[in-house]
Amino acid sequence: MDSKVLLTPFFLDEPMPALEGLMEAGWLMNKPDLPGASKLDRISHWQKPMAAFVTETIGKNELPVTITGDCTSAIAVTAGIQRAGIEHQLIWFDAHGDFNTHKTSPGGFLGGMPLAMLVGRGDQTLLIALGMDPHPEARVILTDARDLDPLEGEALRNAKVRHIHDVADLTTVAIPDMPLHIHFDSDILDPAFAPAMNYFSEGGPDLTQLKSVFRHLAGTGRIVAVSLSSWNPALDTDGSTQQVCMEALDALIRG
Repeated sequence: MDSKVLLTPFFLDEPMPALEGLMEAGWLMNKPDLPGASKLDRISHWQKPMAAFVTETIGKNELPVTITGDCTSAIAVTAGIQRAGIEHQLIWFDAHGDFNTHKTSPGGFLGGMPLAMLVGRGDQTLLIALGMDPHPEARVILTDARDLDPLEGEALRNAKVRHIHDVADLTTVAIPDMPLHIHFDSDILDPAFAPAMNYFSEGGPDLTQLKSVFRHLAGTGRIVAVSLSSWNPALDTDGSTQQVCMEALDALIRG
């Protein structure tokens, strides 16, 4: 299946111009104005065209790939898959759980909440703006998530989300036989190999391990969408983190 890439150079509602350097021939750029009274209102203005892109690309029997600066992008991608009428399994690769709400988050950081939002927990502004339903918790696999806040971890343990701690186990465990949305937060990688992250956590898979898992998933032939939450290009002075992350993404898209 051919892939189509949409680059959205924002971190939440803040422009991320350094990410624009990734742009390649044939990619699309999603860089709308972001009006609105709140951060979530502004984020919704880049999410709406992203959701439309996903639906349109799936309709052309192509694989939508989105690259953005944060994990809220997975909400828009899920909305696009829903609009295409596809029930799917979400596999979320992340060093963090992204399962906080305003009640559990120590600092109220919005970037630590998108998976909780996506399954109907906490603030639902983005889901309402996109006209989507929450994604069922039982159709989520969260893998790694080695860095959890205390109350976030408690919420996750009591949720229906399946938490697979070791990424490598995804090559052997049973995954539901249905279309797959793969969300890849690049900070899942061991920072020894990909250090240019805003919120890195020690440990995690190296590039070889992650590529092996990605190739396994690509080999199922069931990936319907891919969303990538990027490194921080401004910290990537030698380009090494970009190279590692894009090599991993290539394994996921092309196998």
